[in-house]
Amino acid sequence: MLKGKVESLLNKALEEYSSLFLVDFTVGGDNNIKVVLDGDEGVSLQDCMNVSRAIEHNLDREEEDFSLEVTSAGATSPLMLPRQYKKNIGRKLKVRTSSGELEGILVETSTNGITLEWKAREPKPVGKGKITVQKKQEIAFSDIQEAKVKLKF
Repeated sequence: MLKGKVESLLNKALEEYSSLFLVDFTVGGDNNIKVVLDGDEGVSLQDCMNVSRAIEHNLDREEEDFSLEVTSAGATSPLMLPRQYKKNIGRKLKVRTSSGELEGILVETSTNGITLEWKAREPKPVGKGKITVQKKQEIAFSDIQEAKVKLKF
């Protein structure tokens, strides 16, 4: 019952703040509500507060006790939804598929998947030595087991 009520309030809040979207939502034991958000332009502390208030102010603690945590998807969290890839175009990703791992710059997203580009050293077609070549690969969302943004320090 609580989960349905919170879900309804959450959907209403996300309609109001349309640049935000839901990554994860759980109601655990002891009515611990956890909401993880992401946004097309990122998620600010104010965004988390707005969504938290939209939920909390419409629930009655006298009726049911609960705890509420509204957070943003962390910088090192795996990308879960196609919508998250779009805001990371131009960033380096590490993508794991059933056939191995790839690292490259996310250059494009489509309704079906992503396109990565990277440079690789390969043997020259003729003679000795290696040359640097530009590689490009499309990866379907259905083939991605995990994808993370590689942060530079």
